[in-house]
Amino acid sequence: MNFSQLAVTAPVLRALTDAGYVAPTPIQEKAIPVVLNRKDLLACAQTGTGKTAAFAIPVLQLLSADKEKQRLSGIQVLVLTPTRELAIQVEESFRDYGKYLGFKSMTLFGGVSQVPQVEQLKRGVDILIATPGRLLDLSSQRLLDLSKLRYFVLDEADRMLDMGFVHDVKKVLKLIPAKRQSLFFSATMPSEIRELAGTILSQPETVAVDPVSSTAEIISQELHWVTKEEKKTYLCDLLHERQINPVLVFTRTKYGADKLARFLQKNGISAAAIHGDKSQGARQQALNSFKAGKLRALVATDIAARGIDIEELQWVVNYEIPNVAETYVHRIGRTGRAGATGTAISLCDQEERAYIRDIEKLIGKKIPMKSALAAV
Repeated sequence: MNFSQLAVTAPVLRALTDAGYVAPTPIQEKAIPVVLNRKDLLACAQTGTGKTAAFAIPVLQLLSADKEKQRLSGIQVLVLTPTRELAIQVEESFRDYGKYLGFKSMTLFGGVSQVPQVEQLKRGVDILIATPGRLLDLSSQRLLDLSKLRYFVLDEADRMLDMGFVHDVKKVLKLIPAKRQSLFFSATMPSEIRELAGTILSQPETVAVDPVSSTAEIISQELHWVTKEEKKTYLCDLLHERQINPVLVFTRTKYGADKLARFLQKNGISAAAIHGDKSQGARQQALNSFKAGKLRALVATDIAARGIDIEELQWVVNYEIPNVAETYVHRIGRTGRAGATGTAISLCDQEERAYIRDIEKLIGKKIPMKSALAAV
């Protein structure tokens, strides 16, 4: 299967070739025809399966077809995302895939001045990728008009629920036309998510790939038992001995991320922390430096890391084991992207043993133990 067999048009195919795309992933193969058929879509797919392209490619193509028939004015596409980082990456994807189509896209999120964003909106935007808070803020100031909207995408709906954004999403729905095409993406489908989907979608087609535990199947996993006191030193030794570079390291808290990043720096490992208390500028700078190879380690909390899409990232370290099993799957899914290989290392102390049991139950297998340095 290739993209031309999915009826992707020449300008988009050319952009995909430029971006190095060869064949569609399963979610793209299933979702693109549904969207091109102008049907609402309910898609169960986690990050790393190629879901952004699964909605961006057909939406761009439909918008291009609309443009040939009539003059378009105002915001035509709205993609709602839970985090700023994800918004930025989705917008980059729209730009990459639509580079030969001439549409204007932008991101809208809080934590930065609204002035440049408002100026950009005034100049005209076709595709808007936004987080709920800033979108509602500008709408309440009458600085944003969504009345001409044709396409609405809710991305990572389960994370929206986790982060308490469901009421904001419902407010956004009141701002957009009832007559629209809606696409709904979520990594998991608990009852609350299905209920939300029911309020957004009209006679949707459902597609699903990769249940939540399947990411764990293609990623090499290692469990290292180590005492809490030894973790920092053990991590440094591990990074040096196995020449792990670059690596995304997860902590449970913002304070822990900062503390660990400072420790790594003192021990000759270029590192930066990324979490919700950092300014947007600092977060983006750290992410850009990491992507460019200027940082060896990026230390992140779960919410900050959500949506981080780093091509060919081979190493993830769980410095602290998450207390929610599904979070583990999301974390290690930062590597092994779209079928690539990757390694996830978990450093577990005595107090975290119960978390490991929950994780192994979810993924349906034991995580291989690679080290028993500490008698825990």
